[in-house]
Amino acid sequence: MNLITLSRRIGFAAIGSLFAVAALAHEPRPGPNGGWKVDAGAWHAELVANGTLTVVVYLFDGSDEPVSANGWTANAILLIDGAAQRFELTPDADGRLSGNSAVGVPKDVKGALQLVAPDGSSVQAKY
Repeated sequence: MNLITLSRRIGFAAIGSLFAVAALAHEPRPGPNGGWKVDAGAWHAELVANGTLTVVVYLFDGSDEPVSANGWTANAILLIDGAAQRFELTPDADGRLSGNSAVGVPKDVKGALQLVAPDGSSVQAKY
């Protein structure tokens, strides 16, 4: 095997590994509070729903350290029983974002959050 062939194989392997890591980085994963955690820009957001009207979102930095939700706002668009439910989430006394839907929100709900950080930047979290 010559040097050019070896270099190509290593290059293709590296590119394939990068695509695999990028694909996994955005997959929902279990969070420490019983919800689903996803990437949201430089942060992570864990959406916790349990069939009630209330939804709670925990924020984390890129190192998965908890971040207070003070100064943050969010809008939720969640698909429940085939209909989009839209509602606002605001910081609560426990440093989380929370809000209420018009209908119960199941644990494995699909949808998105539009999060606005204290500096005015916005990111999306997709579930």
